[in-house]
Amino acid sequence: MYTQKERAQTRSRQIHGSMVIVKKNILLYYLKPPVLIFGVLFPVFFFLAFKMGRTITAENIVPGMVAMALWFTASAIGPLVTPWERRARTYERLISTPVSLRAILAGDITSGLIFGTFLSVIPILLGLTLTNVSIHNPVLLTVGILLSGLCFASLGVLLAAPPASSPSNIMLLSNLVRLPLLFVSGIFLPIKQMPQWAQWISPISPLSYASAVIKSAFGQSTIFAPWLSVIMLILFSLIFFMASCKFHNRWRVKGL
Repeated sequence: MYTQKERAQTRSRQIHGSMVIVKKNILLYYLKPPVLIFGVLFPVFFFLAFKMGRTITAENIVPGMVAMALWFTASAIGPLVTPWERRARTYERLISTPVSLRAILAGDITSGLIFGTFLSVIPILLGLTLTNVSIHNPVLLTVGILLSGLCFASLGVLLAAPPASSPSNIMLLSNLVRLPLLFVSGIFLPIKQMPQWAQWISPISPLSYASAVIKSAFGQSTIFAPWLSVIMLILFSLIFFMASCKFHNRWRVKGL
C-alpha cells in the first residue's frame, strides 16, 4: 500500500514527465513542414476555396475560421508525433521510461491543445482588425477554444494509435475521419439547411459543438445551446482520451 505522500510524489513525477513530453514536442515537431501544412495552410486554403463564388458575410467567416483552425491544428500534432517517434526508433525508449502511458498521451494532447489554442488567436485578431465582428462573450469564447482544442487534440492522439511508422499513413486515416466530420459540422452550411441525413449525422461531430460555442461567443444563434456544446465537448474529450489509452496500450508492442 502506498502512503499518501508516496502517491503525491508519483503524481508529481507523472505530471513532470508529461510536461517534459510537451517541451519535447514543441521543440521538435511544431515547425515540421507536415505540421504546418496540415495544421495551418490546409484549413486556410480549404476555407478560401469553399468561399470563392459565394456571398458569405464576415460574421460567418470569422467564427468558422476560428473553429476550423482549431480543428486542424489541435488534431495535427498527435497523428504526426507518434509515427515519427516510431520511425526514429525512439518510441521504445519513450514507453520504457517510468512515465505511464496515460502521462505520455496527456503530454501529446497538451501539445496539440497549446498548438491549436495559439494559432486560433490569429483568425480572431484578423477578424477583429479587418472586419466589423465583435466578441459578445469573451469568457464563453475562451472556454470554447480551450475545450475544443482539448477535444480535437485528444482525437488526434487517438488517430495515432494504429501501429504505423509512416506519418503519411496516419494522416490518411486522420483525414478520412476529419473531413467528413468537417462537412457535417455546420461551418460551411448551417445545419438546418443541410440534407436530412447530414442533420442526423451532425451531432456525432465534435466540431459541430465547437462551432456552436464559438458562434455563440460572437453573438450568433446556433442549433446547439452553449451549455450543451460545452458538456458535449467535455464528454467527447473523455471518450477520446480513454479510447486513446486503450488502443495505444493494445498496439504499442506492434509499433516497436
